Order: sequence, then C-alpha cells, then structure tokens
Amino acid sequence: MKKLFTSESVTCGHPDKVCDQISDAILDAYLSQDPYAKVAVEVCANRHEVIIMGEISSTAEVDIEEIARKTILHIGYDSDELNFNGNTIPIRIDLQKQSPDIAQGVNQEHTGAGDQGMVFGYATQETESYLPLPIYYAHQLAQQLEKVRREKIISYLRPDGKTQVTVEYENGKPIRIDSIVIAAQHNPNVTNDVMHQDIIENVINPVIPSHLLDSNTKYYINQTGRFVLGGPAADTGLTGRKIIVDTYGGYSRHGGGAFSGKDATKVDRSGAYYARYVAKNIVAANLAKEIEIQIAYVIGFDKPISIHIDTHHTNTIEEEKILDIMTKVFDFSPKNMITELSLQQPIYTKTTCYGHFGKNLPWERIDKVAEIQSWLP
Repeated sequence: MKKLFTSESVTCGHPDKVCDQISDAILDAYLSQDPYAKVAVEVCANRHEVIIMGEISSTAEVDIEEIARKTILHIGYDSDELNFNGNTIPIRIDLQKQSPDIAQGVNQEHTGAGDQGMVFGYATQETESYLPLPIYYAHQLAQQLEKVRREKIISYLRPDGKTQVTVEYENGKPIRIDSIVIAAQHNPNVTNDVMHQDIIENVINPVIPSHLLDSNTKYYINQTGRFVLGGPAADTGLTGRKIIVDTYGGYSRHGGGAFSGKDATKVDRSGAYYARYVAKNIVAANLAKEIEIQIAYVIGFDKPISIHIDTHHTNTIEEEKILDIMTKVFDFSPKNMITELSLQQPIYTKTTCYGHFGKNLPWERIDKVAEIQSWLP
C-alpha cells in the first residue's frame, strides 16, 4: 500500500523562530551564570515591538534587552528596509519571579516535576539520525536555505523561509519524494523564474539524494510569486508555536507544551528530551524498528505517573518486556533526567532552529544499547 506523508521546517528568520531564539538565548544567559535558574520566558514580536514576558528566579544579572537585540541582529534583521530592525525595534520587558507554589516542588534538594504534563519521544530506523525521513529532509532544506543566504550564494535572499517535504511510502518504507515546497523571502528586484532555478540548483540538489527524486517529483517555489515582506514585519511571532517543527514533523505525537525559554525543571522540555533519549536507545538496540514513548507527570512528584509505549507492530520482543527493560535501565525522575543529560548547561540556543532532535546534543547519545540488551532473555 502506498501513502504520502508531509513535514515542514522553517528558517531562523521565521517570526515564531525569532521569538524562540530570543527565549532560549535569555535562558542560556541565565544558566551560564546560575545553573539553578528557574526560567520560563516567552516572546511576542511584530513590526512595532518585541514583548518579553514570563517568570525568572535567579541570582544571575542579565541584560535582557541586549540579548534580544543581538539575537535579532544575528538572525539578519538589521535594516529598516526589512521593516524589523534589531537596532531600533522597541523592546518591552515584563518579567516576574517564579510562583512560590511552583518553586517548593522544584527546589535543589527535591526536584519534582515543575508542572503536570505528558510528553512524547520517538525514534525510527528510517534515517541514520533516527528521525522520520520527511522532517529530516525538511530540516536539511531549511538549513541549506539559511546557508546560501548567509554565505551570499544566493545574494538576494532575506531571513524568513519555510520548507516542506512530502514523502511517498510503500508498505511502510519511504521510496521517493513526491513534492518539495520552499518559500524564501527575497529582495524585490528578483524574478520568480530566477529564484526557481537558483533554489533548485543551490538548495534542493545539494540536499536531496537523486534516487529519491524522479520525473514526477513536484516543486513549489514561492508559489504566490512574491515573498518580499517577511519575518515579524509580516506576521506576529510567538514563542512555542512551531512545536511540530521542533519535534518529529507530525510523524509522532507531541505533548502538552512547547520547549523554548523553559529551564529543565519544566518536564515539557526535559521529559521530551529524555523520552527521545530512551526511544533512540531502544531502537538502536533493535528491540523495535520504531517506538513512541509517552511519559506523564504531576507537579512536585519525582516519578512519572505513567509510561506508555507503541512500537507500531515493529517490536522484536513483546512490548510488555520492552517497557520492563526501559524501567530497569532508565530513571525517569526529573532530578535524574536533568543530571544524566546535563540539562543545567547553557546549551539551548543550539536546539532552537531546525529541530530539537537529530543533533549533537546529550539526549541524542546512544550509550545504553549494551545494558538494554543485557536484559534480553
């Protein structure tokens, strides 16, 4: 049986990703001085202002406005011509301390979950990164689009951009790419024909293996014919609004919360990272070709209240035995997740763009395979 599945990614200049990057840059700035900082920062941005909101409890001293401006300028919004300029955009800051009711459950001596919630982790043997093929190549295309802009290989590009990849599967295996969609912000003096040729030559062809493309593969590049106004000048950006881009492109479910701007006591983030870590090691140990893991927490508790797995009928041993091995090998307590994955380090700006998974980050380690296999009958 054949079917199609589509995933998307965005560049760092996308309005929502601008906000995610500011949130995580602020988080990293606090953690670099105070590893026990409690941070929950959200950002809203449009053409008129940037608003930074949330709760922070920390001994660190951070110039939040400076961090926001540097982040915006690094992305590439550095000119009034773009209608959003990191040098001049008004920045409004509205922060308060973490609620004492929450703080008592996540102190240094007793690190329980910072809130109730459920998270998902996923891994598949479909790619070397253990990510599904659609989101893997959507990210690769978005990164290449960013690269050719920064290196001026395509000199007329601007920071905002989106990619989308539709993969055709046959009997559960990817066999070809059915379509590729790219929307790239550009200067007003370029024609769509020129852009179409440049994007195929410099973005698509270097990324997508030729065996996945054929004469029936469809290309949709700047389909409206014009994408001059972009970023927060065109659409309001908000932290946490690209959660499916951040995870598995819709191939697996997402939990109840976003990631960016949250320290690791928020299980929305640490639990999702740990679930990915567990899933990847289970698949690498060949207990299943793919696995989705759900973990649920309640505020203040140091253990999950439930763990659920689904191997989509790819398991090589009974799912009940996989779950039993997981609970023997892995410690799902918030305190352990933070310690084992070194989540009090300022590493979060590395996660913000092009997905939180499939990168050189602690939760991507495959270091439990031998221990997992030692529990096999």
